[in-house]
Amino acid sequence: MTEKLKDKLAQLPAGPGVYFHKDANGEIIYIGKAANLRNRVRQYFQKSRTPDPKTDILVSEITDTDWTEVETEADALFLEAELVRRYMPRFNILLRDDKSQQFVRIDYKSDYPTVSLVRRPLDDGAEYFGPYINSPAIKKALRYLRRAFPYAISRPTGAKRVSLHYHLGLDPGLEEGKTALTEYRSNLRKLMQYLRGERVALTRQIERDMKRASRAKDFEQAAKLRNQLFSLQELGRQILFSDRELQDSSRDEALVELAGLLGLKDPPRRIEGFDISHMQGTDTVASMVVFINGLPDKASYRKFKMRLAGNDDFAHINETITRRLREENRKKWGLPDLLLIDGGKGQLGAAITARNAAGLQDLPTIGLAKREEEIVIYKNESLTGGGLEIPSDARKMGAYVTESGSFVSLLLPASSPLVKLLQRIRDESHRFAVSYHSVLKRGRQTSSILDEIPGVGPATRKKLIRAFGSARGVMQAEPAELQKVLGVQRGTNAARYLSSFR
Repeated sequence: MTEKLKDKLAQLPAGPGVYFHKDANGEIIYIGKAANLRNRVRQYFQKSRTPDPKTDILVSEITDTDWTEVETEADALFLEAELVRRYMPRFNILLRDDKSQQFVRIDYKSDYPTVSLVRRPLDDGAEYFGPYINSPAIKKALRYLRRAFPYAISRPTGAKRVSLHYHLGLDPGLEEGKTALTEYRSNLRKLMQYLRGERVALTRQIERDMKRASRAKDFEQAAKLRNQLFSLQELGRQILFSDRELQDSSRDEALVELAGLLGLKDPPRRIEGFDISHMQGTDTVASMVVFINGLPDKASYRKFKMRLAGNDDFAHINETITRRLREENRKKWGLPDLLLIDGGKGQLGAAITARNAAGLQDLPTIGLAKREEEIVIYKNESLTGGGLEIPSDARKMGAYVTESGSFVSLLLPASSPLVKLLQRIRDESHRFAVSYHSVLKRGRQTSSILDEIPGVGPATRKKLIRAFGSARGVMQAEPAELQKVLGVQRGTNAARYLSSFR
């Protein structure tokens, strides 16, 4: 490694961006994106990096590195694709897996323009953007962009009314004339501008148009443009690909920031996130997700079916943490380095009560409030051996600190690596809780119907499931089929009962 390259690596920023590796002739040989430029670029030169022949050859030719900082992961994702297509670096070609790359296709000139993902571009007059190597990231980014710039994903066939996506604000509703074609194409031009990596210019343009509409007292149009701005700003809070960037715990900016913020001796290795899910107080469940060194460890995820009835998040969080910290679970799962509770002061207070009852007052426990992504800490936490004093790290990170009763709230910039990490853990705990709740809800809805069939007990229910494959299969069975399995009398009664649900 040259001295020039060493100096460059020392100057790398910690934010998102696109980096350019160059050879001795100054030619760009590889372009990549990063949620954290400092961590990602330095990984290439770490001795602990997993050996890979192609990457080893690339690293051997790197003599210089440059980068462009951007504000969000989405900016990095789209700018990388635009620059790769512009410069065609040879190592991007060598390292690329053609099976995984995708292009965004926009048939802008069509009388019913649609936006879709395809494997290969065609000479069909449509606009293509890409290639994008990270398929999950581009799909997730498009889901958020669709909120700002509603688009159709396919041409409807035989539809007599607008789709559900229109009512959700995701589709223009061309089939019923809800949006004029010219206005729809104007929205698509903005989407294409974003895909070219021109977010800053696009944001300024929308702001100008919003002010112009407001001056003209076209408040409906001004509100639409305002909502577009809000959706673009929300995209800046989303994690698109950084959870896939493997990072050493000691070098992970987010974990180091977290340790500094809480006054911990070392970055937390094992973080457990908790969330509650229910439907009007029924089928209430809790989730526990585990992140090791900032990455999800799905084999360690756990779920809890709540024993307390009703709709009381505070009581359910208390029950969850109480059960998690039982002696038998400590032995089986070990203890985390940090508990992250989805919620604000109320949820955090309930968790701390349960933690203290388990005799683990020194176990760091914080909350993450959804509205502004505020980090909530109990003022009497003994993380540093005494009452909590907000370390100077919080000020250095630009945290806005407020106190309310027994709690301190820290509001960090949305682009902070720490906020991204905590948000990722919180969102994963929410996803896992909702998925378990949905399983219980579906099971209850289907099983309750079979439970009420006259003359059918547990053994007979199993017999019906084996015969028809599922509860839905039983409900769709003909009377003669039910009589064959249950006998004439019970089969007739069962068919009569089930007919009322069809």
